[in-house]
Amino acid sequence: MPRRKSLSAKPGTQPGVFRPDNIIGFPVTEASPAKLLEFLFEAMNQAKRTTVKDYLKHHQVRINGNVTTRFDADLKPGDLVEVNTTREFQTFSHPRLKLVYEDDDIIVADKGYGLLSMGTDKVKEGTAYSILREYVKRKDPRNKLFIVHRLDRDTTGLIMFAKSMEAKETMQHNWNNMVLERRYVAVVEGALEPAEGEIRSYLAENSAHEVYSTTKPGEGQLAVTYYKTLRTRAPYSLVELQLATGRKNQIRVHMKDAGHPISGDHRYGAKPSPIHRLCLHAATLRFVHPITRRDMNFTSPLPAGFIRLVGK
Repeated sequence: MPRRKSLSAKPGTQPGVFRPDNIIGFPVTEASPAKLLEFLFEAMNQAKRTTVKDYLKHHQVRINGNVTTRFDADLKPGDLVEVNTTREFQTFSHPRLKLVYEDDDIIVADKGYGLLSMGTDKVKEGTAYSILREYVKRKDPRNKLFIVHRLDRDTTGLIMFAKSMEAKETMQHNWNNMVLERRYVAVVEGALEPAEGEIRSYLAENSAHEVYSTTKPGEGQLAVTYYKTLRTRAPYSLVELQLATGRKNQIRVHMKDAGHPISGDHRYGAKPSPIHRLCLHAATLRFVHPITRRDMNFTSPLPAGFIRLVGK
């Protein structure tokens, strides 16, 4: 009895076979068709129409970086249509980690609450790093991912990773010059007086791994935090914070020092939070791209729980 022929797999998904992406870009001009499929037929006129339709069906087409299967998607001059002739474009989806930006050298993500930035002695998987590392290796097993900086497990917001050693070392060796702005928002207990100012101390860490302030330069590292009260609705205030230095737990310690700990930060003296979380969020990350030297500026919206505590 003749062997039954197996059904063909999606392009690029055959087990044990890796072929690098072959991505072709087609800029949309004033003279281009306004609908995607018509545009693809014209742009790829050397390919069979059934092949072009298969590219669209199998998630191998994207417009301005967004994958689509809609044959009638609208196009406008200036758009960029890309076709991956090897396989479907890899997309990223995770309930506690959002991909904000990616290129050949860096990834910027928006980290959710309770997610470790990187592994510990006890936890290796299920971290922001391990999740994104798996994602880049799905694209190409040779791809790598490097940690540039971190956020506390219970701090949400923007975090960056490097996809090359050059990008990692450039950022880390020139951190103070490359990072143009790191802005956090926090809900703190009470109202700061004055409403705007600077907190400066030396931070040290004890044997229990708790960071504390000291006035002795030889005992810790200098930490400087600038704060500005955005609004107050008793018994809480929404505060914007910018770091002149990036020390471990810096904002949390400085808010405790000011007598207004971050809501939900029981480790540094706060009461339980009504929204059951540490109310600290990395809202802005602006830096010089380590390879292209472009000015990169990203913002993350204020968490809904913060708005419930202090209003809009």
